[in-house]
Amino acid sequence: MRINDRKLLTQLAELGVELRPATKLSEWTSLGIGGTTDLLRISNHESIPGLLQLLDENQIPHKFLGGGSNLLVEDGELPWVVLQLVPPQPDVVLEGHLAHVDAAGDLGRTVTFCAKHDLGGMEGLIGVPGTVGGALRMNAGAYGMQIGTYVREVKLYRAATRQIETLRGHQISFEYRHTSFAPDDMMLAVILELPSKPYNEILKGIRICNEKRRSSQPLGQKSAGCIFKNPPGASAGRMIDELGLKGLSVGDARVSDRHANFFVNTGHASAKDMLALIADVRERVQKGYGVGLENEVVVWNA
Repeated sequence: MRINDRKLLTQLAELGVELRPATKLSEWTSLGIGGTTDLLRISNHESIPGLLQLLDENQIPHKFLGGGSNLLVEDGELPWVVLQLVPPQPDVVLEGHLAHVDAAGDLGRTVTFCAKHDLGGMEGLIGVPGTVGGALRMNAGAYGMQIGTYVREVKLYRAATRQIETLRGHQISFEYRHTSFAPDDMMLAVILELPSKPYNEILKGIRICNEKRRSSQPLGQKSAGCIFKNPPGASAGRMIDELGLKGLSVGDARVSDRHANFFVNTGHASAKDMLALIADVRERVQKGYGVGLENEVVVWNA
C-alpha cells in the first residue's frame, strides 16, 4: 500500500513520523521473506493515538512490526502499511533491581546490558533475536525461563480503547508462548524486576546457552526460530525429526538439517513456499502422531 495524499503526508511529518515508501519487508524479517509496502517509523510514543486516528480516517489498514524475527510475511504488494517504533537512546534505564526498557530495544543487547550491572535471570534469552516488545508479546523463553516471570509493568497502545495504557504484571496472563495482549495491541515499554547476580556468574550462563544454540540451531541461515509450538509434554522438533523430515523442502524453503523445528530460507524462498512446507509438515505430524501442531511463527497473509 502506498500513501500518496499530500495532506496526509504533511500530517505524518507533523507527528514526527518518518515515511519510508515502497519498503521490502524481506529486508526487515529474519526469514528474508516479505512483500512491499510503506513503512512508518515512530519516534514518539505519544504520537501513536493521533497516527492511528489519522490512518483510520483515511481508511489505511496497518500492522505493527517489531524486529521481524518471528514473522512470515506474504509476498507481493501488501494491502496495509507497517508501523515500527524507533528505539530511543538510551533504550534501557536501571533503577535498582528495575530495568525500564523500551519495547523497540534489542533483546540480546538488553540482557547483556543488565548482566553488566549484575542483574540476571534472563540469560536464556541472550541468543533469541528480535526486540523486547516481540519477546513480551509471545512470552519468549528458553532453557527453563520466560520473560513474563520478570514483568512488573507494561506500557502499550491498546487498539480497543485507542489509548496508551499501563498494565501491572498481575493484569497480564503469561503462558507458554502466549500472552493476554490483543493482536492489535502495540508494546511500548516494560519494567522488568531482575534478581541480583554477579556478572561473572551470569556470563557463565550466557556462554552455556550460546554453546547450546550454536550446536543445535542453524544460526547462520535465514529462519524465524521455531515454526511450531511444542505440544504439552512433547517436542515438535523431535516428532518432525523422527518422521525423517529434516531436509524436506518446497522451493528454497527447507526443514533445517540441524534443528527440525527450524525452517530455513536457503536462497529466494517465497511465502508461498514456506507456507506449503509448514502445511506439509503439519499434515505429516498429524498422520504420524495424531498431534495437531500450532504455529509459533506469526503469519501475515495479504
